[in-house]
Amino acid sequence: MSIFEAVRSALSAIGANALRSALTMLGIIIGVAAVIAMVAIGSGARERVTSQIKSLGANLAIIQSGNVTQGGARLGAGASSTLTDEDATAISKEIEDVVAAAPVIITRAQAVYAGSNWSTQITATDLDFFSAREWDVAEGRLFEPEELRKGEIVAIIGQTVARNLFGEQNPLEQQFRIRNVPFKVIGVMAAKGQSALGQDQDDVIFVPLDTGRRRIVGRNYARDRSVQTIMVKFASENAIAPGIEQTSALLRQRHRLMADQDDDFIVRNLTEIANTATQAATTLSWLLAAVAGVSLLVGGIGIMNIMLVSVTERTREIGLRLAVGARQRDVLAQFLIEATTLATIGGAVGIALGVGSALTIARIAGWPSVVSIETILVAVGVSGLIGVFFGFYPARQAARLDPIEALRRE
Repeated sequence: MSIFEAVRSALSAIGANALRSALTMLGIIIGVAAVIAMVAIGSGARERVTSQIKSLGANLAIIQSGNVTQGGARLGAGASSTLTDEDATAISKEIEDVVAAAPVIITRAQAVYAGSNWSTQITATDLDFFSAREWDVAEGRLFEPEELRKGEIVAIIGQTVARNLFGEQNPLEQQFRIRNVPFKVIGVMAAKGQSALGQDQDDVIFVPLDTGRRRIVGRNYARDRSVQTIMVKFASENAIAPGIEQTSALLRQRHRLMADQDDDFIVRNLTEIANTATQAATTLSWLLAAVAGVSLLVGGIGIMNIMLVSVTERTREIGLRLAVGARQRDVLAQFLIEATTLATIGGAVGIALGVGSALTIARIAGWPSVVSIETILVAVGVSGLIGVFFGFYPARQAARLDPIEALRRE
């Protein structure tokens, strides 16, 4: 028997028991659909996490003020500012593979323009910040070096601030107030979107570092030339770990810390955090696929059960085929192809249902989903293999029937 004849015979047998065949394929359909939908949703979640983390910038490390001990009491991280903009300058000049080292001070304040006001984050920094974050202006320009040196009262605003403070009006060259200090808008940043923590990164106003210290934050920062954070960008991911070690050693030396003293700063590797988050999302995606894969196993068992019933019902037919000259391998191929056809048709329907479900969930819930060709091909291959695996035993039972005994059965 040729493969073409075997496929035609399998389709004929499936069509003769359409309802039973449909119920048999239901397990495969649900399993394949669940796998595709879960993998698509998991991949979408991974893509969202990755894009949000990448929006922070690549190859970044964040240095923050650390623990300070006074009178034997450990005041905890950030209790006192132990970093200065001179530390940032030293890191930029003395540590290899440092692309940018940006001193940063962050606070919140009310911005007022005409009859509008908006509470937002104020970030006092220098030009290295925009290089570290890989963030460009959409309109206008960045700070000039002279403006930074003199502490000019100028500002660059994010998209959210521009929309809520100025509405449809062009904000460039407009003046607004922060704590009664008039600032002139010289630029509007390109949109960044939400961070990995759900924070709106576009809800921000950037001012020159010295301007922020003297005019907005307070005298203590201005007197000590202190900063809250130093954002360091390295040339490559491989340079981050050795760069952090060198930076820590440099800061300990600059802060005159003894060997038995703890660091008065904290260094966080954002790339390492990003990789961990991506791995967690990938693990979640595979976990969802594994849970959905249980349905495929149940569907395969269902195919095996129905094929065994089919062998019992068609015993006389099998005996007649063997009696007129059919070989055992012909009978084996016939039933094996029948089981594989059931599984493949179920897989095709499951693919359509899974893709549709993933797109529907993404549209209704606003959750991203990524349907890849690789996932679809794997689903087709797995469903075919399930047909072969779970159909082999019933097919072998059919092929090993004795023709005479088969013909005698009722």
